[in-house]
Amino acid sequence: NHFSVSLFRQHQQTLLNQLREVTGTTDIQLLQQALQVSNGDVAEAVAFLTEKNSKVPQQDETTYYQTSQVASDRYISVGSQADTNVIDLTGDDKDDLQRAIALSLEESSRAFRETGITDEEQAISRVLEASIAENKASLKRTHTEVWSDSPNPHDRKRIDSCPVGLKNVGNTCWFSAVIQSLFNLLEFQRLVLNYSPPARVLDLPRNQKEHRNLPFMQELRNLFSLMVGSKRKYVDPSRAVEILKDAFKSSESQQQDVSEFTHKLLDWLEDAFQMKAEEDSVGEKPKNPMVELFYGRFLAVGVLEGKKFENTEMFGQYPLQVNGFKDLHECLEAAMVEGEIESLHSAENSARSGQEHWFTELPPVLTFELSRFEFNQALGRPEKIHNKLEFPSMLYMDRYMDRNREITRIKREEIRRLKEHLTVLQQRLERYLSYGSGPKRFPLADVLQYAMEFASSKPVCTSPVEDIDTSAPPGGTTGQQLPPPSSGPASAPAAAPPAAQQQRVPVHKPFTQSRLPPDLPMHPAPRHITEEELRVLEGCLHRWRSEVENDTRDLQGSITRIHRTIELMYSDKSMMQVPYRLHAVLVHEGQANAGHYWAYIYDPHQRCWMKYNDISVTKSSWEELVRDSFGGYRNASAYCLMYINDKKPFLIEEEFDKETGQILSGMDKLPPDLKQYVKEDNEQFDKEIEEWDAMQARKAQQEKLALAAAAASADPEYLEQPSPTGDFKHLQEDTERAISRAAAEQEDRSPEVLLNAAIKLEYARLLRFAQEDTPPELDYRLHHVIVYFIQNEAPKKILERTLLTQFADRNLAFDERCKSIMQVARAKLDLIKPEEVNMDEYEMWHQDYRNFRETTVLMVTGLELFQKSNYVEALMYLIYSYQYNRELLLKGLYRGHDEELLGYHRRECLLKLNEQAAAMFESGEEPEVSTGLGIMNELVVPCIPLLLAQEAEKDLLAVEDMRNRWCSYLGQEMEANLQEKLTDFLPKLLDCSTEIKSFHDPPKLPSYSTLELCERFGRIMAAVGRAPGEGR
Repeated sequence: NHFSVSLFRQHQQTLLNQLREVTGTTDIQLLQQALQVSNGDVAEAVAFLTEKNSKVPQQDETTYYQTSQVASDRYISVGSQADTNVIDLTGDDKDDLQRAIALSLEESSRAFRETGITDEEQAISRVLEASIAENKASLKRTHTEVWSDSPNPHDRKRIDSCPVGLKNVGNTCWFSAVIQSLFNLLEFQRLVLNYSPPARVLDLPRNQKEHRNLPFMQELRNLFSLMVGSKRKYVDPSRAVEILKDAFKSSESQQQDVSEFTHKLLDWLEDAFQMKAEEDSVGEKPKNPMVELFYGRFLAVGVLEGKKFENTEMFGQYPLQVNGFKDLHECLEAAMVEGEIESLHSAENSARSGQEHWFTELPPVLTFELSRFEFNQALGRPEKIHNKLEFPSMLYMDRYMDRNREITRIKREEIRRLKEHLTVLQQRLERYLSYGSGPKRFPLADVLQYAMEFASSKPVCTSPVEDIDTSAPPGGTTGQQLPPPSSGPASAPAAAPPAAQQQRVPVHKPFTQSRLPPDLPMHPAPRHITEEELRVLEGCLHRWRSEVENDTRDLQGSITRIHRTIELMYSDKSMMQVPYRLHAVLVHEGQANAGHYWAYIYDPHQRCWMKYNDISVTKSSWEELVRDSFGGYRNASAYCLMYINDKKPFLIEEEFDKETGQILSGMDKLPPDLKQYVKEDNEQFDKEIEEWDAMQARKAQQEKLALAAAAASADPEYLEQPSPTGDFKHLQEDTERAISRAAAEQEDRSPEVLLNAAIKLEYARLLRFAQEDTPPELDYRLHHVIVYFIQNEAPKKILERTLLTQFADRNLAFDERCKSIMQVARAKLDLIKPEEVNMDEYEMWHQDYRNFRETTVLMVTGLELFQKSNYVEALMYLIYSYQYNRELLLKGLYRGHDEELLGYHRRECLLKLNEQAAAMFESGEEPEVSTGLGIMNELVVPCIPLLLAQEAEKDLLAVEDMRNRWCSYLGQEMEANLQEKLTDFLPKLLDCSTEIKSFHDPPKLPSYSTLELCERFGRIMAAVGRAPGEGR
């Protein structure tokens, strides 16, 4: 019948639009041929069209990565609650555009290997096989590739009621971003926490959906309960993630990219709640809370070949195209109108086709997917769109509602008319601002001004070339030719040039030697002009310039008023009745093939934005959100916006206790089974903390006993002198030299008098060292602990005891005088009372000095290796020396070494390693590729959080350089195995977290004597200098 034919034509037109959007082909005949050849199968039609543009055969292997972000079609699956007229893009209907998009995105994993695409390789089944293989591989990733927990549980302890993060268990930052956004919708959180499975399926699930969805719901409840009441800083979502990943292996799964994860999640939740709703509602139509929360309806009003139609359709996540639009309203306006719609409003029976969409019912949670990918037909792969797209924190949806259809059409028509008028005005203004017929244009007002200035200039009576002597070069110097010979003695003096000019060969320097004659005017001027001519001309030019300026101002004012009118078109109260507040922004950083995901979520109670980046949850700001989400800045941009109805506060309001009226928080939110689950997990974590504390207490006690024993039986290692020829011979020589000088200066040579005199002399010598201004290669702190103590203002009692310890060394007993002084010094040490010198403080100062020497050894070794270009071995020495040195400097300026010097070499070492690894990867040969990626995974990537943590500009630039180097490979052709390795590696490199995930142990320290350490320090500092001459 006629109605069926109309629907068929409408359906065919929809398929043509879908093919045009996916493939970029605009040839209508070619699109119709593709549909005819494929019998209406969009996937086969895309294959036919892409094959038309390429004859290069593909390799067999296909891979598809879970880290890919994808552009979806306009309508999203509604699931089991969908009407018959719902457009479902996750079902089996081959007419669905999502199948074609999934097909085109298959190319993203092969784009580096080829530019051609064959029909067979674009089959949807190949995408599924590849996605299963990728998920299987991701589940088998080694422990070193994911988060590594700190051994200290205090580092993993939740602070007060801070939000709980989610551990990245292997390329699962996408999971964290989506789950956190949903969890912070408190109504959604309550629905999940209070969900109980239907009684009829508790014992034996009757179908595959129940067998899969109910366990997932339980794991999601467990995960949410831990996010509510855990004492941990972050929790592990592995069990829920694995169930979700397993579903991608099933034959009924059509997509597994990041945007489809949310669809899949909501589908499962909808199915689970539908089972419960059907059980609870007896004789009534069951209400599914997931549908009521996330799904809305729109009315499609259209004309197909002159025949009008209206269809009501459901939608979930609403996709919007980004390319070509500057803000969210422009995207929505374009999405609401398709084709040529003039015939919708006219009574004429036009053959044109088009349709408008009007929302009849908006969901409480309104989600927009921003399609930041387009299919590059020439390269045969999707590319990310980095264009800037602005979106508001408060979005008014009134203009898109069906109930406002007529007034919106009037306003749209008015805006269209204003924009046409605006275009005319802008074109007229452009003629004033860019006047002229040649390639160079100037503002007309300026042209008239220049003409007036020319006419008003002082007239000149000669040609501009008549007063120039062409026989001499510019600037008054002689030319290449000699002056003409003189005819007699009288002319000789006048014709002879200066001797200096005769001997010099002149060189013409047009920009440095030309000099203006004093009477030459600064600007060109008329040759002849009468006063009458000048008066008339000036009058005309003044009047014309004034007219032009007035016209320009009028045009600019009209343009500004039109812009303002358009901006305020929907600002009246009647069009601000459907407010939606921005709840969450999901951000992707990277390219089409790989990247990292995080979320910004608004906290209405603290009234601030929070950044959820895996295990890291930090306070943020609207400014940071704008920088990372609008796009156009680096490679980060929003790919999903979640708005909530601002007139439905229950979405984000806390629950109240029905009896007490108090807000339920923490464990009080949870049902009994989840309370017990969280309680057991918290008890396990408490036990872990207790065991750690007990172990640390035992270690501290053992160290204290060891230190006490060492203090009783021996001196600090840098004051010990085991033999005259040992490592510390210089210290013994200094001590003996002080005793000899004291004996020479003192008449009373009793041991106690000599000891006091020798200590004063030694202290005076070391004080001079401490106060001396030395070059970078000479650091007296390494020569003696007292110099370090003086520079850092150690207490006097600490200095005295340390000097006594130096003179109490048993190795001084080689003659009677030294032996007697040593005995007096030891006796004085024994007489010092505990209240006079705090031994804990004494040991702390000496421990700081030991740390300083250890840091120096690390620094010297690292710099020596760096100078030898041994960057792999140098890195850990430089990393640890920087970290230890930073801890020292927190206590005082002179506690450590030059932080800038260490920071520079740490940064440069990472950049050098990045270059080496990139060069190995570029070789494309094994084992170089694996070695290069090993360097990145094991050395460079774990160090990146250290550079990000302090937010130093030079370090941030270095990280950006390293990331850009690897991201640049995404646009190059490479073998399939290299593409797979790159796609697996990039998310780790692009991870923005500042959490230290896993790290190497400190390198073993070589044993240096003081003299050797000072010599090596001097040599390396002389080589590198305190501050680098060049660098970032």
